[in-house]
Amino acid sequence: MSDHPIAELDGKTPLMVAHTPNMDRMVREGVGGWSRNTPAGLYPGSDVTNLAILGYEAARSYTGRSPLEAAAMGIELGSNDMAFRCNLVTLGNEHQVMDSFNADHISSEEAALLIDSLNQHLVDHQTPFRFFAGVGYRHILIWNDGASSVDHLSCTPPHDISGQSIGPYWPVGTGSDRITQLMRDSWSILADHPVNQQRRQQGLAPANSIWLWGHGGKPQLQPFHERYGKSGGMISAVDLLRGIAAHIGFESIRVPGATGWIDTNYAGKASACLDGLQRHDLIFVHVEAPDEAGHAGRLDYKIQAIADLDRHIVGPVLSALDHTGQPFRALALPDHITLLRTKTHESGPVPFALYGAGILPDANQCYDERLLTTGSLSFDPGHKLMSWFLNSRQ
Repeated sequence: MSDHPIAELDGKTPLMVAHTPNMDRMVREGVGGWSRNTPAGLYPGSDVTNLAILGYEAARSYTGRSPLEAAAMGIELGSNDMAFRCNLVTLGNEHQVMDSFNADHISSEEAALLIDSLNQHLVDHQTPFRFFAGVGYRHILIWNDGASSVDHLSCTPPHDISGQSIGPYWPVGTGSDRITQLMRDSWSILADHPVNQQRRQQGLAPANSIWLWGHGGKPQLQPFHERYGKSGGMISAVDLLRGIAAHIGFESIRVPGATGWIDTNYAGKASACLDGLQRHDLIFVHVEAPDEAGHAGRLDYKIQAIADLDRHIVGPVLSALDHTGQPFRALALPDHITLLRTKTHESGPVPFALYGAGILPDANQCYDERLLTTGSLSFDPGHKLMSWFLNSRQ
């Protein structure tokens, strides 16, 4: 949701331009501030930054993105197994350029057929690999006992190289040869697959390659209720957040029509949040659309996604909770910056809006990046915000 000033917007950010009366109200009647959710030395990915929002020091407990996603899919990792995120992507110019890191948002149904073919052709009893189908373009590869074959392995997220030559971004380090070969082997299997033939006929980009990244072993995260004495639920369209939920003991609340894109079921997420609060102390509602719009370089979609979040989730949830007459607190913030200019993540502080019981209003009136300089509260590192949110009184 957060960004830098954009010339097309006369030096404003998408958050400054989007219609967000409900998050503005949170600041006006509560406080505005900022948090730095990316720990020093770590990539500003949704894994480490959402862990920070939930109050976890990723530098101590984080092993990689994919093990979290694997947990959401019910995949049990052995102590020496390695998990990789497996994107279905579109490589152009004879497999030289990252045309689309999500294969034009390929559907889960189409993707499952492609992943099944990869298992049929690349996996047998002699290979330590196994593919698992996930949601949309997001899937998992498990390398059984792979930890002993990997050392200083570095893999580039495909959304960081949109429109760029992939030549400089092949995996490097011990184990990279086997990962690279799997990626190349996928080309002949996917090239003329019936799913891709049909996508070409429909004018859609074919998912003609896999891209492996985000590897890691089994993580160890303390349950949230042990850490903070509260129960919680997670609402998200993506396996990464569901995986975090599985590891910290949150209920993973599924919402029909939640896609992770601008067509997601916002109203369904709001309803599920209110329902979940009947069972739990805290509900974490994650909306992927602003991030995906940033990776796509779509200014219009990013503004729309921010406004839709405010209108269809923040507004209805706050209104319903206000009408109960019971005390509550609400927090709204991005996990990280996603720049439209570069189509990728960036480290740095992000603004938050904090509203509710025991929160005394400050002088801020609007929710946007100006809070990075005018905010009355700041948390650096960002994992300290959760404890304050749950326990502090002004």
